[in-house]
Amino acid sequence: MAARKRLICAATELAEGGKAVLFKTAHENRMVPGFAVRHRGAVRAYLNRCAHVAMELDWRPGEFFDQSGLYLICATHGALYAPESGACIDGPCRGGALVRLAVEESDGGIFLIEDQ
Repeated sequence: MAARKRLICAATELAEGGKAVLFKTAHENRMVPGFAVRHRGAVRAYLNRCAHVAMELDWRPGEFFDQSGLYLICATHGALYAPESGACIDGPCRGGALVRLAVEESDGGIFLIEDQ
């Protein structure tokens, strides 16, 4: 199966520890919400779905970081996720993880790498 790159935003739209960019992507034969954030200089993307219960994480659209700006947090369950890996480090899903999506930063853009 070939992969394709899809532009989801300009690289400048993702500030370190700031608001995420939201997008839709195909997953398990349906369109689902995803998000991309910048953490420690790198862009990471995940499905917008808590590992505990399949609910969206953000407490306001695009707001995923906790007050410290160090962790992603589920607004419903309070689960904390490591931004660099998606691993749940505290809360009801401890040991679980967010579903990671492939992204690439190049030519001033953030691209989602999708299977066709």
